[in-house]
Amino acid sequence: MEGLMDLGRTDMDPSRRSVLGAGLFSVALTVPGWQEIMGRAEAVQSGRTSRVGRPEVDMVTAMTERISELDDQFGGRHARPMAASFIVNTVSPFLRADAPDDVRKDMLSAASDLCYLTGYMAVDEGLQGLAQQYYLKALELAGAAEDHLTYCTTLRGMSVQAVDLGHGPQALRLADAAAAASPQAGPRMRAFLSGQQAHAAARTGDRRSAFTHLKDAETAMEKAESQAKIFGSYDPTALSYATSQVRYELGDLSGAIRAMAEADRLREPVYRRIRVLRRAMLAERQLRLGHLEEASATWHSALDEYPHVQSGRVDDRIRTMASLIRPHRRNRAARELHDRARTVAPAVLRV
Repeated sequence: MEGLMDLGRTDMDPSRRSVLGAGLFSVALTVPGWQEIMGRAEAVQSGRTSRVGRPEVDMVTAMTERISELDDQFGGRHARPMAASFIVNTVSPFLRADAPDDVRKDMLSAASDLCYLTGYMAVDEGLQGLAQQYYLKALELAGAAEDHLTYCTTLRGMSVQAVDLGHGPQALRLADAAAAASPQAGPRMRAFLSGQQAHAAARTGDRRSAFTHLKDAETAMEKAESQAKIFGSYDPTALSYATSQVRYELGDLSGAIRAMAEADRLREPVYRRIRVLRRAMLAERQLRLGHLEEASATWHSALDEYPHVQSGRVDDRIRTMASLIRPHRRNRAARELHDRARTVAPAVLRV
C-alpha cells in the first residue's frame, strides 16, 4: 500500500513529471507469479481505520469506467493524473479500511483494474518505466483479490507494451504466462490472450506458432460472438488488428493493410484515440506499398480528429507522418497533407 501511495503521489505531481519520464522499460523486470503474490497478500497486516462496503466498491468501479471512457475519447495525457489522484486520495484509504472479506476482495480487484488502466495510460504517454510499476501493482492487487481475470489481463498488457517496444521474446513470455494463468477462461478471453500470443510469436519470427495462435483466437472469437457481448470487451475489431500485426511482422504488407482497414471499418465511434492512432499506422503501411494518394487520404482522416486527442503515441505518429511525407511534397496530395499537418499540429511539428 505504501508503494502504491508513493507511485500515485509522484504521478499526480507536475513537478515530478521529468523524473517519471526518465524511467526506462526494463526487459529484466521480475514479474511476480500468482502463488508468490498470494503469499504476500496473506502476510499483509493493514492498519484499519474505517469500514467500507459495497457502495465504495461500486464507486471505484464506476470511476474507473469513466476514466477509461475519457482515455478512449481524448487520450491519457490529462486522464492519468486524475486517476493517480483518485488512487492516492480515495482508493488507498479504502484498501486500508476494514471490510467484510468479500467486499475487501472486490475492492482489491477494483483497485487492480484502476492500476492496470493507469499503467495503460502511462504507455500511451510514452512513460514506459512508470507503466511497468503500475502494472506490477495491478498484478499484486489482483493476486490479493484472487482475481485471475485482471491478473491475466495485466500480463497481456505488459506483453503488448513489450512487443510494441520491439522486445519479442519478453512479449512472448508474458503472453504465454497470461494464457497459462487463465486455464478456465471463456471464449472471448481466450481470443484476447491468443491474439496477443500470435502477435508476440510473429515478432520473434515464429510463423508456425503465430498462425496457430491466430487460428485459436479466430475460433474462440466465433464462439464468443454467438454469446452475449459486453461493450468494450475483446471483439472482431481487436482481432482484425492482431491479424494485421501478425501479417506485418511476417512480411505480408498487403494482408496487413487489408486487416487494418477492416479493423478501422468495424471500430466503434467512441474509440477516438485508438482510431487516430491506427489510421496513422495504416497510412504508413499504405505508403510503404507505394500508394501515396491513398496514404495521404488516410492521414487526412486521422488529422480530422487529431485536435481532440491528447496522446503521446498519437503525437509520435504525426511526427512520423511529417517525416515520411516530406520527400514527396512535389506530389499535390502529399503537399496538401504536409501543409495541413503544419496547421493542425504546430506544437508537435514545431512550426
